[in-house]
Parts: sequence; structure tokens; C-alpha cells
Amino acid sequence: MAVLRQALKRRPRTGGRSVSVTSETVNRRGFLIGGAIVGAAGAASAAPQLHDGELGAPPATYRGAVPWQEGAADSPPEVVGTDFKFFTAKEKAFIEAATNRLIPADSTGPSAVEANVPFFIDRQLAGPFGRGDHYYLGGPWPKGVPTQGYQSRFSPAQLYRGAIAAIERYTGGRHNGAAFSELAATDQDVVLKGLEDGSIELDGGVDAKSFFAMLLQNTKEGYFSDPIYGGNKDMAAWKMIGFPGAHYDYSEWVGRHNERVPYPPVSFKGRPGWTEG
Repeated sequence: MAVLRQALKRRPRTGGRSVSVTSETVNRRGFLIGGAIVGAAGAASAAPQLHDGELGAPPATYRGAVPWQEGAADSPPEVVGTDFKFFTAKEKAFIEAATNRLIPADSTGPSAVEANVPFFIDRQLAGPFGRGDHYYLGGPWPKGVPTQGYQSRFSPAQLYRGAIAAIERYTGGRHNGAAFSELAATDQDVVLKGLEDGSIELDGGVDAKSFFAMLLQNTKEGYFSDPIYGGNKDMAAWKMIGFPGAHYDYSEWVGRHNERVPYPPVSFKGRPGWTEG
């Protein structure tokens, strides 16, 4: 979800040291942004005790071959448990109903709820993403344009909490006090479309279009993310599109376009057989 977006927004501190780049050197920041995963091998004298998937390392310049050391990378922690940590029972009912209208079940693949998307969003909002760790939330807050990205004083968690409450008030006022989750599917779609195009104005200072955009993005992220983050249950979405997942090496397939990769999908956490001694 947030994972790729957060990674791209991360800015390593220079600590006052300059890092040179030549044709024979690989700058660490450029290398990471280029898409490869390199640990902080040799850059720190001791491994940190906390691994939250966000740890950086002092800047360094690598010459010649790319260094690699097993276990040095800060791998993302696996989501543990099945309980919801952020959403209240009423908020959970809204999220389940809304995401299931965005991605309903059909013969092609599972629905958002079947893929554990609400759980994924809940755990994201309960962590660094929800707090807005990688967002600038300071003022001023004039209304921006779409190309400027997220423009709000609210962290993602605050946006969800405020928007869901405002939507429930809007829905209840027009449907005899009914909650969004109690509406017919066609009525739910009308509300969601009103949020998407901004024709519905929410109270509490919440921008409907901004909330819908984030909800849709987070729903897609939870549906197709690595299962280690709590969504994409049983890798069902990957199986649906034929994506083999986080295999160690795809070099033999780089030049082979429009061919099916005949590997079973695998998550960051691997398969059970990999850890059996």
C-alpha cells in the first residue's frame, strides 16, 4: 500500500557526508529507487532490534559488485492475528460493504471481503500509514488539484474515521436512519458514485473525493498485495491473474514476453516446505 508509495517517499539522511556517483559506482539511494533490494550490509555495526520494514541506513557508495549479505535487509513484518485493531464494529460493517461493492465476487475471482481486504486496510490504518508517517500534514491547506496528490490536514486514519462517520450521517438522513451496510446494493452504489464524483458533500471538513480515492486505492492494494500484509488471502488475486509472486530469480524470463511463468505463487514469507528442517 502503501508499501511502494512509502518506499518512494522515504528520504535517507545524509548525515553531512557526500556520496559520489561515477560510471563505476552504484549510489545506494539510486540503487534502491531503481528497484533492487540491498540490505544495510556493512553500513551499520549492529543490526537494529526493531524490524518494521521502514528502517534505513547511513548513506554509502558501493564500488564494483553489488554487496549482499543474508539477513541484512529489513524485511516487512508479517501481520499476526485475525482481530481488527482500528475499525469499530460499525466502521468495520461500512468497510466490508463498501469494498465488496468496489470488488464484488464473481466467476473470475473473490470479492474484497473474501480476499481479506478490510483486514488489510484495518492493519494499515493501525500502523505508520494510518498515522501519516510519510505524508506532509502541515498547513496551509488550500484545495489542491489532482496532480498534487494527497492534500489534507487529516492523516489517513483520521480521514477514514471522519469520512465513515459523515457518510453514515448522510446515509441515515436519506434512508430512514439506515446504515450504509443495510442499504440495497444499488443504493450503496449510488452513494459510492456520489463520493467518487464529489456530488455528495460530507460534513466535518471531510472531502468526499479524497476519501473515495484513498478507499479505492487501498482496496486495490489489499486485493493484490503480498499476503504478508494481511490481504490477498491465499494469494487468490495472484492466482486469478497468473502472477507467480516473490520468487527469488526471474532473470531467465526477462526477455520472454507473453509467456506464462509456470511457477506456483509464493509470498514474501515463502512456502511451508522452505522452512522445514
